[in-house]
Amino acid sequence: MNTITKLLTSSAFMMGFAVVFSLLTNQYITGIFPDFLANDSKLRSNLTILLLASMITLTLSRIPYKNLNPVKNAKSVCRAIVLGLFFAATIPLVAYYLLKDNPDYGKYAVGLVFIAATPFAGSVGPLSLILRGDLEHALRSTIVVYIVSLLWIPFLVWITLGESVDMVNVVITVFELLGVPLILSRLITWVKIDKTVMAVVLNCIIAFLVWLSVGSTDFGKAGIVVLAIFMIIAALRDIGLGLTTEAAEKKMNIPWSQRVTDILMISYKNKGIAIALCTSVLVGPAIGSAMVAIAASIIVEVLWVAFMDSVLFSKKSMAKELKSDADAGIHQVWEN
Repeated sequence: MNTITKLLTSSAFMMGFAVVFSLLTNQYITGIFPDFLANDSKLRSNLTILLLASMITLTLSRIPYKNLNPVKNAKSVCRAIVLGLFFAATIPLVAYYLLKDNPDYGKYAVGLVFIAATPFAGSVGPLSLILRGDLEHALRSTIVVYIVSLLWIPFLVWITLGESVDMVNVVITVFELLGVPLILSRLITWVKIDKTVMAVVLNCIIAFLVWLSVGSTDFGKAGIVVLAIFMIIAALRDIGLGLTTEAAEKKMNIPWSQRVTDILMISYKNKGIAIALCTSVLVGPAIGSAMVAIAASIIVEVLWVAFMDSVLFSKKSMAKELKSDADAGIHQVWEN
């Protein structure tokens, strides 16, 4: 595998590159971002939904039918729902309610609702494999959590923003983003796709969506203080929640493979869905304001993914832990 291919298949590199490129071409920083995209929120919304739905369909299609029964794997599935939906939503929701009535931050805080509502990223499965987590648990949980999200997302948006958004549009958008991919993905599970090709395609789509959203976000209007506050919230949600879960599960002697996947589920949100909801549900200037929180979260999440890959769940860390457990007579065994 040559250097270019390695970079294109690296999620951390591609997300990092996308964020840097987005800031360098940002409409309100350098003015390089195309005017026809910056001024047409409907076009950005349609592009986002189409690309994201295609990406989710492709990702879910790699999940086999085997061991998908949630009843037979109730403990695994319940943990995924609790961690990936409920616990993962706590910090952005608390932050939203603290800021929503503030005249300086309220309009930006709306973006936190979309972050809270979204499930974990579809790439939790591939990342679990890369970081030596529990792949079967990750894949099964992705399907189940995305099905639950068909109700979870509209419910959470309704109890927080119900009076200010068109709930019919919310339901339609969620069905387009999750319902259609869930159905279509089951029809193409038999199609063989080279893993390298798939990784490159998915990473390129993610990078484009990051550029489409961050590149059109008006950071200048929000100001450095607003951006800093939402980056702190994002850091508490991604890094703080992730490290807290890691410390708690490690203290409970939960095996490496389970910890890796659990932490990915609780800390690695599907920002594409948040972007799509923001651009399709809100109208006018409200889109740009809400996107500040989402863009800030994307920037922090790039750093978090890179940290997990290079430090927290590195091969060196795993080897050290497994040796320590072996010396102590602890066996790393996954139990559903």
